[in-house]
Amino acid sequence: MSPPAAGHARIQVKNLRLRTCVGINEQEFNNRQDVVINFTLDYVAQEAIENERIDQALNYRLLTKSLIRHVERNRFGLLERMAQELLDLLMHAPQVLSAVIEVDKPHALRFADSVSVTLAASRPAR
Repeated sequence: MSPPAAGHARIQVKNLRLRTCVGINEQEFNNRQDVVINFTLDYVAQEAIENERIDQALNYRLLTKSLIRHVERNRFGLLERMAQELLDLLMHAPQVLSAVIEVDKPHALRFADSVSVTLAASRPAR
């Protein structure tokens, strides 16, 4: 991944561990399982950097809380669907220029640590 452009910032949230119902068979859909979420956000941070004002920075805490709420309150048939809904929540923040999200489902396959889905979105720089 290339470094952020001048005046932009990149925020990474790593290994957000949550529990939700995800899967297509009845047991998966009715029982909470672990998921691990990683995401990266790029935003224009020049004013926040220059003025050192929190109100001009991206509030990653609020974004993370909205993802937590969404994951914990919903059920998902596919990791792809969960990842897309979470990506949409991240891109809903007007400051976010681009986002990449990876959703891991540990122990989804017998001989693998996890299975993951990665999605990305971006909008033109302002």
